[in-house]
Amino acid sequence: MPKIFASCLLFVVLSFNAVYAQDSELLNKIKTISAESKGIVGVSILGLESHDTLNYNSQSRLVMHSVFKFPIAMCVLNLVDKGKFKLDEKIKVAKRDMHPNTWSPMRDKYPDGAELPLSEIIGYMVSQSDNTACDFLLKKIGGPKVVEEYIHSLGVKGIAIKASEADMASAWEVQYTNWAKPADLVHLLDIFYHGKALSKASNDFLMQAMLATTTGPHRLRGLLPKDAVVAHKTGTSPTNAEGLSPATNDIGIITLPNGKHLAIVVMVCNSKADEATRDEVIAKIAKAAWDTYGK
Repeated sequence: MPKIFASCLLFVVLSFNAVYAQDSELLNKIKTISAESKGIVGVSILGLESHDTLNYNSQSRLVMHSVFKFPIAMCVLNLVDKGKFKLDEKIKVAKRDMHPNTWSPMRDKYPDGAELPLSEIIGYMVSQSDNTACDFLLKKIGGPKVVEEYIHSLGVKGIAIKASEADMASAWEVQYTNWAKPADLVHLLDIFYHGKALSKASNDFLMQAMLATTTGPHRLRGLLPKDAVVAHKTGTSPTNAEGLSPATNDIGIITLPNGKHLAIVVMVCNSKADEATRDEVIAKIAKAAWDTYGK
């Protein structure tokens, strides 16, 4: 064997072993951290430049809750790209659309209804996880089935969208009909990041909305540097009388210190831990990934 080829082969083997050891160490950390949740934790991590992957319970069907607002936004923006809507067009949101007894900064600002640009309604849904904005947009585009069919058309099959926010609030078991496999959510983030589904203008708009997210500050962002760039979407269920929380989630794209990007999904399902612990599980996993891949 030529010496040069032998040297290259040795370098490749050593590099592979180093990467494997790094991923193995991170996986062990994730397993240890996940035990704190007293529930099921699903994790999927993807290097958006390298396409290296790391998965833990990534094929489990886990409750999404407001994480589903990310695929809804993609579906609405696809219709914008097709000319059915325009981001700057004013849309009438009636007083009857401003549902009481739900999380809605939009309703709080416009209790009697208003004519709002589509961009503002999407912004409420994504950046502030507004339930009223979400259900208004779902109704506008034809319901959950339209979103599910669109996401499946992108080749992402492990996501089910069957219920609106109002539907989920109507009965405890309904929230379980909106589920996703962490690996499929990472696949959707990959499609989004690389501009394979939406126009550049729509992609840029949604990225800015996710960068402006105000919910879940103690999750993916929780233990990262204050200036870390994180575009993300959270999802949070109620907790029942027995202390069971079906969903505490955060998914997003993190810009690493080395300039590369990480798509990450962390979903905490059916947990008996308190909210601070659930948030901390997500934060610790994100920090471990940051430390591992950001060098």
